[in-house]
Amino acid sequence: MSELFVTGFELMLLGMGIVFVFLSLLVVMLRGMSAFALRVGGPVLLDAPASPRLIAQPQPDKQAAAPVAAVISAAVARYRTARRT
Repeated sequence: MSELFVTGFELMLLGMGIVFVFLSLLVVMLRGMSAFALRVGGPVLLDAPASPRLIAQPQPDKQAAAPVAAVISAAVARYRTARRT
């Protein structure tokens, strides 16, 4: 039974080592690609223009939202009364 534990421990170390090496290579490759992209594209890639949708958003009309709020309130009240029974 001792040999079984030793074999299991060796397999665990091998598996963890393979995962560690793979993740380390992944980190190194991502950092390398990031450095390459900054060198080729320059800092212009980081300065994305502001979206026009974010700049000019129309404000919602509060009078138009009042009936919707009333319908939602009525639906919630009906749901709560139905759940009590």
